Amino acid sequence: MQPSEPITYKDAGVDIEAGDELVERIKPAVKRSLRPEVLGGLGGFGALFELPIDRYKKPVLVSGTDGVGTKLRLAIETGRHSTIGIDLVAMCVNDVVVGGAEPLFFLDYYATGKLSVEVAETVIKGIVEGCIQAGAALIGGETAEMPGMYAEGDYDLAGFCVGIVEKDGIIDGRNTRPGDVIIGLPSSGPHSNGYSLIRKLLKTAKATPTTKIDGGLLYDALLAPTRIYVKPLLELAKIVPVRSFAHITGGGLTENIPRVIPNGLEVLLSAQTWQQPAVFDWLQKAGSIPAAEMYKTFNCGIGMTVCVAAEHCDKALRSLTEHGEKPVVIGEVRRGDDGVVIRS
Repeated sequence: MQPSEPITYKDAGVDIEAGDELVERIKPAVKRSLRPEVLGGLGGFGALFELPIDRYKKPVLVSGTDGVGTKLRLAIETGRHSTIGIDLVAMCVNDVVVGGAEPLFFLDYYATGKLSVEVAETVIKGIVEGCIQAGAALIGGETAEMPGMYAEGDYDLAGFCVGIVEKDGIIDGRNTRPGDVIIGLPSSGPHSNGYSLIRKLLKTAKATPTTKIDGGLLYDALLAPTRIYVKPLLELAKIVPVRSFAHITGGGLTENIPRVIPNGLEVLLSAQTWQQPAVFDWLQKAGSIPAAEMYKTFNCGIGMTVCVAAEHCDKALRSLTEHGEKPVVIGEVRRGDDGVVIRS
């Protein structure tokens, strides 16, 4: 039987006008992140970016993609959408810079059941901020309104980043030697990893947005945006022959550092060398979590590690400090096959 009135796309739950309004709203913010190599603006079928190949002899493109994970659930439940976009960018650009690459541009994918222009605008402004911190241009993306796919108020995010590095300048850990030093860069908290466990612990401990830790709020610590390490690391790589970088994401300290350590070598870390943020103490106590499991799940206060030869350690520490980091020597490389050994 035919309906008495015509059925439109909007009747089916997709509001094209709302999507158009979002694009217009975010254009001024997106413009802040643009680089000279960007050709054109938002709204095209494909984003155009002119590669700065004049700066390279053998340029290599490095790509990365990631999401925010179930940290997004906390942001949605608490209505705190302004920094989750920084997390999205950080998870991608921090992976790209590990190879020594400069992030060039970023694209996002925002999917929801019913588009809230206000929420989406807030999220994307956070993405812009993350891009500015990383020096990457937000050159495009996709907003997908999919009725029936998401519960009311829910949305999901994915990010995509492309960077560039000189072929001879790729950092991959192959030159690592026994006696090399491991420098740790502080995290802002759990970053964007381990949140399925975190949410379970919040439920078990009956925590609320008003729960306090060490003079602050637990949820503030949990929703602190992931730190972006791109600019200090790129500056460091210009003056010191870096052996490797390791982004401490899912898998924690014990699973990520070995990814850039050659066979036959292991890393010894001393947990006494850095200050673990109070949020990790709360999580460990809430779940009676053994130390080994904490190091395998969370960054435990170290969001990125840098490996350099011992003779370059002081120079590396000075450079990182000059560019806003608070580096600390947390360990060394030695012969062995145990991956990462952490002494308390």
